[in-house]
Amino acid sequence: MTPFLPPETLALTFAALMAVSILAYVVLDGYDLGVGLLLQATPEEAERDRMVASIGPFWDANETWLVLGVGLLLVAFPVAHGMVLTALYMPVALMLCGLILRGVAFEFRAKAGTPLDKRRWDWAFAGGSALAALTQGWMLGRYVLGFEQGLAPMLFATLAAFGVAAAYAFIGACWLVWRTEGALQVRAVAWARDVLWVVAAGIVAVSVATPLASARIFARWFEMPNLLLLAPLPAATFGLILGLRSLLRHMPLPDDKMRHVPFWGAVGLFCLSFAGLTWSFFPYIVPERLTLFQAASAPESLSIILVGAAFVLPVILGYTVLAWCIFGGKARDLRYD
Repeated sequence: MTPFLPPETLALTFAALMAVSILAYVVLDGYDLGVGLLLQATPEEAERDRMVASIGPFWDANETWLVLGVGLLLVAFPVAHGMVLTALYMPVALMLCGLILRGVAFEFRAKAGTPLDKRRWDWAFAGGSALAALTQGWMLGRYVLGFEQGLAPMLFATLAAFGVAAAYAFIGACWLVWRTEGALQVRAVAWARDVLWVVAAGIVAVSVATPLASARIFARWFEMPNLLLLAPLPAATFGLILGLRSLLRHMPLPDDKMRHVPFWGAVGLFCLSFAGLTWSFFPYIVPERLTLFQAASAPESLSIILVGAAFVLPVILGYTVLAWCIFGGKARDLRYD
């Protein structure tokens, strides 16, 4: 088969598709992982039920984006897939255990025979969410520093683990501000307000560590004219954090106005942070070791795979949009009958 795009264009196309998949997963599964992290923050069973109901129609579809992202990495950049998975084998395995645990707990809590059994499944759901969030943060920390060994990289990975968990808790709280009402919404506002500064500290920590990890990345950020061109990125992030802080201080507003703004503000923070990482590491898919073009599969293979990706991606996106349209508005009781 003759490739219908140049090899460099094919590699960039698959890198863009993989980036979209990963960002979509981080945002979409991020808020339902965040809801799981916050589940034990309220002593009220009715509020926990409403929290779970708010993500009930979405959580399993959200994880599809992770499958797509990892699948694209495997088929389009197999060498990079082998290097990344070799370096992160144990946290990936633990992440999968966490995702399985929370999936099982989500279903079984609704079928528990006694309040004690239901409470145990609630703890399992929160524990699975925490395990998945922490391992994802750990993997981010290890990736940012190029899988370096030593005490300092491990400490940074630990910091990144809690930073990502805090970010998920924040977007989860913002989701609850949007999708719930009454006392639970007031609690969610307080949770979002408290966690926002942890998120800000995590963004600063990763922003400081990333340029220090490589002289090349340092030059991309601080040499002219890059410094001027990229100045809007941290400025927008800082302004968005201040705006969210100011808004959350006054929420909930009368008539539930602007209830969706904190969530989309959190999405904005995720996108800005992702853009910063993308700028820092491009064109490397394994930091300082392997570029996209070195890791890409044969152009003939990528051409065939692109046809499948062009079909699968719109289907997943369409299903996600459809679920949001059908199950929009405030969360109601989650029913299985």
